[in-house]
Amino acid sequence: MLEVEIKAKIEIEPMEKKLGELGAEFINRTHQKDVYFRHPCHDFKKTDEALRVREVKDEYFLTYKGAKLDPETKTRKEIQIRVEKGVFNLLKSLGFSPIREVEKWRSFYQWKDLRIYLDEVRGLGNFMELEGTSWKHKEKMFELLQKLGIEKRKLTRNSYLELLES
Repeated sequence: MLEVEIKAKIEIEPMEKKLGELGAEFINRTHQKDVYFRHPCHDFKKTDEALRVREVKDEYFLTYKGAKLDPETKTRKEIQIRVEKGVFNLLKSLGFSPIREVEKWRSFYQWKDLRIYLDEVRGLGNFMELEGTSWKHKEKMFELLQKLGIEKRKLTRNSYLELLES
């Protein structure tokens, strides 16, 4: 699947108000813990890829993210599958080792066919992610950013892992 994403540094409360004014629907709020992995035979950082396990409410998801495909957004191939907690042992047996945890509280909103996440990321601060699943969402995302009053200088193509590592 393709993941088209735009990320911006924000303040949570004013953004919640703006989303409400635009008619975005609040879906839920979750605590998420992501564990990112490296492998001795493949440098994910060098190839701009990522492999992680996400824990949400005692559910686990293994996610591969490919290299970024677009200079304006964080668009990349994404493959995600639900797994059991034992995936950590499997990855270790295959030579993978954890490199960093990213912990956040995430509020999920839906606006038209876009997903909006307001994230409170431990050690980084507050961000908004806009996500879609096709190239057609890119233009809609930039329109939404304009409606929300978010300046391009507040955008980043870096992942939370990259931001924590910098």
